[in-house]
Amino acid sequence: MAEISNAIRFLLNGEEVTVTDVRPETTLLDWLRLERRLRGSKEGCAEGDCGACTVLVGRLSGDEVVYDSVTACIRFVGSLHGTHVVTVEHLRGENGTLHPVQQAMVDHHGSQCGFCTPGFVMSLYGLWMREPRPSRGAVEKALQGNLCRCTGYAPIIRAAEAMADYGLPEADPLWAERIAVKERIKALNDGRRVELGADAGRIIIPASVDDFATVYAENPGATIVAGSTDVGLWVTKFMRPIGPVIFIGHLEELKRIAENDSEVRFYAGVSYSEALPVIGASFPELLPLWNRIAGEQVRNMGTIGGNIANGSPIGDTPPALIALGAKLTLRRGDHRRELKLEDYFLAYGKQDREPGEFVESVTVPLLPAGEKFAVYKISKRREEDISALCGAFRVFVNDAGVVGMARIAFGGMAATPKRAKAVEAALVGQSWTMATVEAVLPAFAEDFQPITDMRASKEYRLLAAQNLLKRFFLESEGEEVRVKREVA
Repeated sequence: MAEISNAIRFLLNGEEVTVTDVRPETTLLDWLRLERRLRGSKEGCAEGDCGACTVLVGRLSGDEVVYDSVTACIRFVGSLHGTHVVTVEHLRGENGTLHPVQQAMVDHHGSQCGFCTPGFVMSLYGLWMREPRPSRGAVEKALQGNLCRCTGYAPIIRAAEAMADYGLPEADPLWAERIAVKERIKALNDGRRVELGADAGRIIIPASVDDFATVYAENPGATIVAGSTDVGLWVTKFMRPIGPVIFIGHLEELKRIAENDSEVRFYAGVSYSEALPVIGASFPELLPLWNRIAGEQVRNMGTIGGNIANGSPIGDTPPALIALGAKLTLRRGDHRRELKLEDYFLAYGKQDREPGEFVESVTVPLLPAGEKFAVYKISKRREEDISALCGAFRVFVNDAGVVGMARIAFGGMAATPKRAKAVEAALVGQSWTMATVEAVLPAFAEDFQPITDMRASKEYRLLAAQNLLKRFFLESEGEEVRVKREVA
């Protein structure tokens, strides 16, 4: 059994903080504003969408400290053990002047009402540390999760492109402090399990994955929190109690990615941002989808395992992973079992996961040479929005032009992510032509009986799914498909 500590310890700007009395549902934003009186971070949406509460959280990755922009409104204090939290109040230039990012915002008139400005500054600060002279595309991507209600994006982008003219990261005080910060964070991560509170107020921070497996088997009713991009909304929007909670976002063993010549294995704690380089190299067809998952802050927090484990019918990754033939490894204590990802989803809100069992990893086969594959996300907003539907298409066409294999999966069309098996069966053995595609479209109604909700009508969803198959065919044949906007 691991040694136990009764305190959450982390760095806040330049100070070490010890927390011994905090609820599982206490968000970082509330704690900063109410307990520490650091009010630069603002609450705009309380659901991780607007970015007004953006801060940086530094964590050990190997022997380096990596800083991610995150939304403090859905990040829980219990997830911060052994990290370095940086708020806008900590930014400074030389000799008490404004930080280069702040000065660029001033000179380029990047602030209008000012409410969202601290969040923009922190997002740009994170970008500046990684890429001081970013491209326009890099700026737009970094700001996907920041909303300016005054519609002042043009001056903000100009400020972002000019940041390096005001200073480079090597001269930044935080950069200079990194070695000392790294040693302080190492000391905080002392290998002990952290436990606070009792009953519904209990917080557990396991010492390792094995410790997590033990603790969860003993407490199968606990809520597991990795990135909190879903659970955070249970608290801020639905006022749901979530305790007792087991926080696992710090477990480096769950952030591994293992590759070989035939498959890639993503452990459950890998965030979307951490997976991006491997996705780009091994599954480039997924990049358009990956870069539209929420905003930068949520991609830095949200995990592949969490997106699967919660069983949402509109999760972005399951349709694509099902089409690729992914399989899960589930673990309870020391026992592991494997199953196909498509078999994990049983019904709405119900997954094939026993009490005390958790998703440990997802293994994705590489796409065989010669197969055609694409994923399309349809949403009301192009950036940072939940799917109305998401379709993944994969086919193999032999030298005779006949479909030898088809795997098609959708989210948003049923109570779970689901394959379009009637459509697949209708395609196999037929010539890969538009005439064949048109002929199989009625089979979608056999596979799916979608619902009407705030995101789309059932009629729209069914028609969009059919049209996506036609789009896939045209693009697979090298024809340019002009799509102005993928909106519902």
